[in-house]
Amino acid sequence: MASPAFEEIAETFEFLDDWEERYRYLIELGQNLDPLPEVERTEETKVKGCVSQVWVVLDDADGKIILRGDSDAHIVKGLVALMARLYSNRTPAEALTIDPKDVLSRIGLSEHLSPQRSNGLASMIATVRREAEARA
Repeated sequence: MASPAFEEIAETFEFLDDWEERYRYLIELGQNLDPLPEVERTEETKVKGCVSQVWVVLDDADGKIILRGDSDAHIVKGLVALMARLYSNRTPAEALTIDPKDVLSRIGLSEHLSPQRSNGLASMIATVRREAEARA
C-alpha cells in the first residue's frame, strides 16, 4: 500500500534509464528535505545500526504521522526522503500495514544498495515501525 507521493517516485525510477541516474535522483530527494535542527539530533532520534549518522523524528498531525529526518550521507538522506514519502500522512495503524521490502523491491532498490546501506535502511524501517506501534 504505497502512498501517492511514493508512487510518484516509483514512476520516476521507472522512467530513468540507469542506476547512476536513479542514484542522482535519490540524492536530489534527500537534498530537498528540510535539515533537521541540531536540537533534534539526539541519541533518542539517532537510528542505531547505520554506518552513517541518521536521525528520524515522527511527529503527530491530526492522528497521522509525519516522518522527518536527516543524514550526513547524501544517498542515505535520499533513503530518509523515501521513507518520509512512504510513511508520512498515515495513521500509525496504516503505517504498520506497509510492507516496505515489497514496496522498495518494486523500484529495484534492494538489489542496488550496499550491505551497509541495506542494514541502515532496515534499521530506519524498524525505528519507524517501533514508533508507529507505540502510537497505534
